[in-house]
Amino acid sequence: MKILYGVPGEGLGHATRSKVVIGHLLGQGHEVQVVSSSRAYQLLAAAFPGGLVHEIRGFHLAYKNITVSKSRTAALTLRSAPESLRVNFGKYRELLRDFEPEVVISDFESFSYYYAQWKGLPVVSIDNMQIISRATLDVAVPASERGNLLLARRIVQAKLPRSHHYLISTFFRLPLCKERSTLVPPILRPEVLALEPTRGGHVLVYQSATTQQNLVAQLQQLPGQEFRVYGFNREESHGNVQLRAFSEGGFLADLASARAVVTNGGFSLISEAVYLRKPICAVPIPAQFEQFLNAAQVEKLGYGRHFASLTPDNLKAFLYDLSGFEASLQTYEQRGNEELFAALEEVLAGVNK
Repeated sequence: MKILYGVPGEGLGHATRSKVVIGHLLGQGHEVQVVSSSRAYQLLAAAFPGGLVHEIRGFHLAYKNITVSKSRTAALTLRSAPESLRVNFGKYRELLRDFEPEVVISDFESFSYYYAQWKGLPVVSIDNMQIISRATLDVAVPASERGNLLLARRIVQAKLPRSHHYLISTFFRLPLCKERSTLVPPILRPEVLALEPTRGGHVLVYQSATTQQNLVAQLQQLPGQEFRVYGFNREESHGNVQLRAFSEGGFLADLASARAVVTNGGFSLISEAVYLRKPICAVPIPAQFEQFLNAAQVEKLGYGRHFASLTPDNLKAFLYDLSGFEASLQTYEQRGNEELFAALEEVLAGVNK
């Protein structure tokens, strides 16, 4: 089949997951063209050279003190929208001359969806966000998160409405409440699937919002524990705290050998840690309900702890219970990406009919 694949540029989680699916589709003989933006475009263009990946204008989040700023994000979007629309639809006119897709696959990317609406094409959604609107939640949502839940649900419902099918990647199973939806395990990179996990002496810390400047001081209050910290992108030693510049090989080696992982509520790293059976301390970025949900599920499933903030006392409580978290993680099962690929091929076969 001829497939147009849309990948958002915000963060690299969508790009690394989509890279796996695109590689599978090409391996199955499908003809694929990709649209993306920002760093995701750069990653995918390097992975799939030869004009397969096209750059468009994307949507970006604005942060204020770690928290996503709704007002700043809206202002940024409004300022860039006219030019983005002009560039993107120019790119689609260019694609139209050389490529007539039969189906659009979107990893929570809007402009490929608009193209599908314009051309009357079926859309297949592949992402983790749709679980917010297409499944029944089974965790308590505190009053402080209810507004974030309503906002997230509205955004998700408006993102890719009336798609042909929704493949929802998740490390936790929830009852579905809408049709044309299928839960599949998280998409894992080949580099992660190739890892042989061991239990080393260090804790891997991933800090994506580097405005949390007191992180090193917090970790230094546990001098008996070694922390290897990614996110500040520099090499420094602060006693028991080692700051690491980003290196994919170094990061994966530290992940595979970690005794535990401290991170925000981001789906990609949590999914990889669960697959490798690493206990997780999740501190979600405020005002991002999807991160709250991931962190809450980590605690509900017994895979680790969910805290609103990172403090020495919280870390001590988490590290004290590692053996229990390890026992719970032993029950998790996933056979690579086989289930996702089978579900995707079934959906595409249905579209072809």
